[in-house]
Amino acid sequence: MSARRTLGLWASTLLLTSSAAGLGTLPAHAAALPAHAGPLDAVAQAAPAPPGRVHRGTPKVLGYEHLVVIYQENHSFDNLYGRWGKVGKNRVEGLSKADPAHTVQVRQDGTPYACLPQNDVNLTSPPLPGTCTDPRLPAPSAFTNRPFSIDDLIRPTDTTCPEPGVSSGKGTLKGTGRPGGCTRDLVHRFYQEKYQIHGGRQDRYVTGSDAVGLAMGYYDTKQLPIYTYLHSPGAPHYVVADHFFQGANGGSFLNHQWLVAGRAPVADPLGHLPQGLTEPKATVVDANGMPSTYDQYTPTRPDVVNGQLTVACPDPATVADEAHACGRFAVNTVQPANAPFEEGDPGIPPIDDRTYPNIGDRMSAEGVSWAWYAGGWDDAEAGHPGELFQYHHQPFNYFADYAKGEPGRAHLQDERDFLNAAAIGNLPTVSFVKPYGSENEHPGYASASTGSDHLVDLLKAVQSGPEADDTLVIVTYDEFGGQWDHVPPPGAGSPTKGAYDAFGPGTRIPTLVLSSRMRRSGVDHSVYDTTSIIRTLERSLDLAPVGIRDTRVADLRAAVRRGRG
Repeated sequence: MSARRTLGLWASTLLLTSSAAGLGTLPAHAAALPAHAGPLDAVAQAAPAPPGRVHRGTPKVLGYEHLVVIYQENHSFDNLYGRWGKVGKNRVEGLSKADPAHTVQVRQDGTPYACLPQNDVNLTSPPLPGTCTDPRLPAPSAFTNRPFSIDDLIRPTDTTCPEPGVSSGKGTLKGTGRPGGCTRDLVHRFYQEKYQIHGGRQDRYVTGSDAVGLAMGYYDTKQLPIYTYLHSPGAPHYVVADHFFQGANGGSFLNHQWLVAGRAPVADPLGHLPQGLTEPKATVVDANGMPSTYDQYTPTRPDVVNGQLTVACPDPATVADEAHACGRFAVNTVQPANAPFEEGDPGIPPIDDRTYPNIGDRMSAEGVSWAWYAGGWDDAEAGHPGELFQYHHQPFNYFADYAKGEPGRAHLQDERDFLNAAAIGNLPTVSFVKPYGSENEHPGYASASTGSDHLVDLLKAVQSGPEADDTLVIVTYDEFGGQWDHVPPPGAGSPTKGAYDAFGPGTRIPTLVLSSRMRRSGVDHSVYDTTSIIRTLERSLDLAPVGIRDTRVADLRAAVRRGRG
């Protein structure tokens, strides 16, 4: 054991006392920090150390005593990492590899667009010049039918972010919002993504979107704070996993469930929802599998329903059919029955951990220390959530064993507790870190640059702590955020070979694996999806599987080996 680690554990033992709450909380003066305070500000003001528990040793995860999973929001690989380029001796499969067959976007009738339609107020013509004309579009466009750089038009310093808690709608015109370079939000729902992927053709992201041409935008990877940090002196070596796909088609709610449970929850039985929540609706799709009308899409039947549940099964007596993804599976955003939740929204009853366990249940049963750290959690738990606290980003809160008063609740912690644990050398074996809304990179209410800044702060907190050499970090994203990517996910007939089922996987997402112990940086072309994370935990910690795909996907050993040289 290194001298630095020994010192860290000695300090932890001296400063910490036993507590059933697990990791404890910050003192009152630190908890009162304003929402905009950076994470390192919280650590700096967090003396003396909080009460908590010194975590006992457990089996290692891929050779590390600690695994940290940082779960960012809503970007496809090409959108964010498409211009990463070369890493060590390897080259990332990014935008330079995008062939026209998986790039050129087509209309509902299958013919290609001459120009990309736009409806973000900063991308329409005007204010941009209408240099491209298409007789089938209602207005000229500044965009031909190909990917384009968002940074050239909406810079990180532009005042295009809405006020906290205000919907971005079709964007915030420059000069009328807050700085940050935000775009409008893009639809990212289960059936829409299945339509957009188009059996691996990747050519209907524009037609199947409420944001139309914005789906083809990308950021200058090398200008992102995360890229700058990883190429600065003293930064850890890293591996880009460039064939990592989101676990399920659709949005944040579902993919958070796939991160922790490897499945979609079944919303049954209903009728026991707390006051303030409504019942979710079943989806009704047209002949193309679409449930909604958009600027460039007209359903083939008039009675489509853009619901929260999967389509009804042919046999009405079937509650849920996993093989065909039909019945009462919750696939689009619903609220948890456990507080806190967003009142007035559709919700589902608590998930029975006995029938549908999650990876937290498995770890707790084996005595493995772990926590889910969420930005703004303490405020939400106290009844005064921040304007951008996202209830559906808290997957364990959907399970019965994590309701208030249940033992599992102790594992739900605030992000500031993570920063303190990293600083004093008291990380649990497994940490899931979920940033607060304004810092998670989600288009519409956050920006890529601001979220990337916060990501760097989180990595620096780990790297500056006494357990850095014993910690492996996975940075990944919950889902694609409605944005195009050229690499087809695994599926029937796909050139990408990997495990799949009726739920996914979906679009490729950015993923990094890094540690100060790694000897080199590189690229891992292995095929993974979100369930590869729980597969890694199951194999490393000798845990029983929890989902429907986690026994068939690759774990992340190859990525770690790539970094070891």
